[in-house]
Amino acid sequence: MVPLAVRVIVGVIMSYHGYQKLVGGIGAYTEGVLEPLGVPVPQLLGTLQVYAELIGGAMLVVGLLSRVAALVEAVILVLAIFLVKIDLGLIAPMGAPLPGAELDLALIAGFIVVAVLGPGRPSLDHLFGLEKHSAVVA
Repeated sequence: MVPLAVRVIVGVIMSYHGYQKLVGGIGAYTEGVLEPLGVPVPQLLGTLQVYAELIGGAMLVVGLLSRVAALVEAVILVLAIFLVKIDLGLIAPMGAPLPGAELDLALIAGFIVVAVLGPGRPSLDHLFGLEKHSAVVA
């Protein structure tokens, strides 16, 4: 049950973050957030990030290619920490333009759970035979 709960929670969060950026405009996100922070090739990385968050998050919610999706989402957040939040620290000071890395690190922990334990029994991975067994949690 733990992999299911973790997978759905982190999937919804990531998918919604991608949705917010998409609805607000990828150009607005890359020009307003990534470019001022000096992120290299902001249009390309921003576009990849938005779609990876949106689609990867949705894949986690339904449990499709869960381990791969979790690893991709973790990589996105590790890059976000190093490219965007490294100067903000774990918890950004009051008035900082962005939050610190605390949410990113909590989500990464969730992605590690999914990558190691698998998606849990109710998932498309199990339905399609991509996961043969469930992890036993002691």
